[in-house]
Amino acid sequence: MRYHIKNINLAPDGLKKIEWAEKQMDVLRLIKKDFTKEKPLKGVRIAACLHVTSETANLMRTIKAGGAEVILCASNPLSTQDGTAAALVKYFQIPVFAIKGEDKKTYYKHLNIALDLKPQITMDDGADLVSLLHSSRQNLVPNIWGGSEETTTGVIRLKSLEKNKVLKFPIIAVNDAKTKHFFDNRYGTGQSTIDGIIRATNVLLAGKKMVICGYGWCGRGLAMRARGMGANVIVTEVDPIRAIEALMDGYGVMPIGAAALVGDIFVTVTGDINVIRREHFLKMKDGAILANTGHFDVEIDLKNLKKITKKLREVRPYTEEHVLKNGRKIYVLAQGRLVNLASAEGHPASVMDMSFANQAMAAWYLAKNHEKLEKKVYPVPEDIDKNIAKLKLESMGVKIDVLTAEQKKYLSSWEIGT
Repeated sequence: MRYHIKNINLAPDGLKKIEWAEKQMDVLRLIKKDFTKEKPLKGVRIAACLHVTSETANLMRTIKAGGAEVILCASNPLSTQDGTAAALVKYFQIPVFAIKGEDKKTYYKHLNIALDLKPQITMDDGADLVSLLHSSRQNLVPNIWGGSEETTTGVIRLKSLEKNKVLKFPIIAVNDAKTKHFFDNRYGTGQSTIDGIIRATNVLLAGKKMVICGYGWCGRGLAMRARGMGANVIVTEVDPIRAIEALMDGYGVMPIGAAALVGDIFVTVTGDINVIRREHFLKMKDGAILANTGHFDVEIDLKNLKKITKKLREVRPYTEEHVLKNGRKIYVLAQGRLVNLASAEGHPASVMDMSFANQAMAAWYLAKNHEKLEKKVYPVPEDIDKNIAKLKLESMGVKIDVLTAEQKKYLSSWEIGT
């Protein structure tokens, strides 16, 4: 079995983390049990480009239990847990191509090795596999039944392909499932981003002015958790509806140019490029901390930051000090990459349980229905989404009401009014 990881001897530690995560992934565990019995993915080749974490390991085990031949590479050069990668290779015979800190050349080499499997289904977090299949690896497209996409940024890229009528196979937008973005993006990103910032810096958040760029579901979750830690939260937005929502939720709202003057900690979570730029760096306080929790390392304009930096050093792991030409110091976390995965461990397993339950079921749905699907971006079917929520509630010991026959009739009729 081919693989490329940091060190196979890290496997025992990785196995412990995989087993710990599995205990908190009740829904995925139930799906794995069904997959083991029914083998709905028997013989299906699946290439996965995801963050190589203990939670992802349990998704890979589930997919393999369903009968699939699977290969895994990293979706971000800094998000790999090297012990997890080693454990997947040693104990579960799953080929992994991922090393934390790998350079760009190695990253793309790994992507291409994953595609050498000639997959029928892709699993993406950021759409890098699909992007390669639409550019340099188009010869493999005839093999593809479809793919699934984990994150907002990836879905945006894929919908752009569809809009321009160049999408070559169907995609299931796992990110858009209610059991994914309502929970993973809000509760997962909120908690894990705070975790990453604290691990990287050990700063006290209480009393700090935290500027959050973007008020989508991830931004909402981060703002909620930051306020809970005692931070004074300021939101920057370009969307007037989201801006007024942030205002009504009790946060300060202002342009990034104004926020740059007062912020202590800045976090980008927009999915767009150069959100914090040269003119903003020059306005910032001495000691300002910058982090990104969007998928790609493009939201902080690091190229221009380096141009106005006269001295650069690493003062803590994944914390770089930029001494600017004006004498002020700015601290950049995780090289501008996903701070929650580069400086911490990413989302809690119980949150990823629902996200990866959607991924597993999306693979099953594609294997079963790919011949009927068009070259479009599809939502996760509502019955799958609701069933995952139901299973999660049951695993938590929570019961809810069901509609009576009379209530169902009332909701489906137009005759009954006041």
